[in-house]
Amino acid sequence: MKDRGGKLAGGGLPTVDERYSQWKYLVPILYDWLANHNLVWPSLSCRWGPQLEQATYKNRQRLYLSEQTDGSVPNTLVIANCEIVKPRVAAAEHISQFNEEARSPYVKKFKTIIHPGEVNRIRELPQNSNIVATHTDSPDVLIWDVEAQPNRHVVLGAPESRPDLILRGHQENAEFALAMCRSEPLVLSGGKDKSVVLWSIHDHISTLATEPGLTKSPGASGDDKRTESPVIQARGVFRGHEDTVEDVHFSPSSAQEFCSVGDDSCLILWDARTGSSPVVKVEKAHDADLHCVDWNTLDENLILTGSADNTVRLFDRRNLTTNGVGSPIHIFENHSAAVLCVQWSPDKSSVFGSSAEDGVLNIWDHNKIGECSGPASKVAQGLLFRHSGHRDKVVDFHWNAHDPWTIVSVSDDDESTGGGGTLQIWRMIDLIYRPQQEVITELDKFRSHILTCSSP
Repeated sequence: MKDRGGKLAGGGLPTVDERYSQWKYLVPILYDWLANHNLVWPSLSCRWGPQLEQATYKNRQRLYLSEQTDGSVPNTLVIANCEIVKPRVAAAEHISQFNEEARSPYVKKFKTIIHPGEVNRIRELPQNSNIVATHTDSPDVLIWDVEAQPNRHVVLGAPESRPDLILRGHQENAEFALAMCRSEPLVLSGGKDKSVVLWSIHDHISTLATEPGLTKSPGASGDDKRTESPVIQARGVFRGHEDTVEDVHFSPSSAQEFCSVGDDSCLILWDARTGSSPVVKVEKAHDADLHCVDWNTLDENLILTGSADNTVRLFDRRNLTTNGVGSPIHIFENHSAAVLCVQWSPDKSSVFGSSAEDGVLNIWDHNKIGECSGPASKVAQGLLFRHSGHRDKVVDFHWNAHDPWTIVSVSDDDESTGGGGTLQIWRMIDLIYRPQQEVITELDKFRSHILTCSSP
């Protein structure tokens, strides 16, 4: 896969604008809350940071995103503060009243880091979400202590911020595949050199915690003592792919086990304890390049993959292949273009999301496969919800662990839709995912209330 961009696929109806108009009309019915934030420059990644404050009607939380510029100003890593309205607080008539060209009052830029090159991927360290890793168009992985980094004024010619740590080990550019371990400060990366590289940043994270701001950025203060960013080498390099590695993910139960996917259509499972060769290599996991992978933290047997063949596939690690070829439990089909991101819900083991170049972010529940069967059903098996609020490719999204049904998503918008990017923070109405009997009981109470109010 050479490009994560591309025009919207499919020549059928409805058009992008028609689909978007229909979506906006239905926002008050389908959503509990939504914030739409116009981005002057597209962001290729978005991640939730730490929660800052809990209040009666809303919470405040960090959000990490980026600005991919045209060179007229530097590329940046952005730390924003977001206000997240709590469930069942926002008035339905208000949430669809937004201007697509405006910035949301719920999203405010807190700090800007001038990044060496464009930011392709952002990942936060689970043990300390103030520590983030970024991928750019280079072989290095950059580590940032976002609280210690100074806020920078973005102007043409401004010197780049200095990373708090540089991870070296790739022989060619590593642009997208990046993961952080849940249990230990380990970093995993994949690149064009067809390798998966593992680092431990334990000692350096300890140092950052006791001596923040080790790497003064130029222009940060009057103190002009500038030091080079410390560099660490890889703990292990793992080879088994035959083309670019596009995504990587740690096992939820072991810091030594991880998986990777690539442009060779392979899914590979690794174990650092057994050497640098694959433990299991799944040939033809999809019918095209694989773009993304996620390992279920609530059910470690389940692995998701997304591909340029427009599908999402669900694998059971206990039975990955049949006759040497990938044998998924189920193939999820609804996207009309390449799938760019898949991610399990942090709250419900059967629920996951997938976003694609078709501008759609789907929410699925694999427990609902078969519920809408029959010749009259046109609903994709397992499809729970379709978020159609973006008008171009949805390059990244992230479930909020503090508010599990709240999602942030970003699209890289084509010039036909105004260019730049769109960031949306949204939560579907809970009647969609709550237990059916619970919903029916609530609706019955609502019906009784309406009948009482309308009685003479």
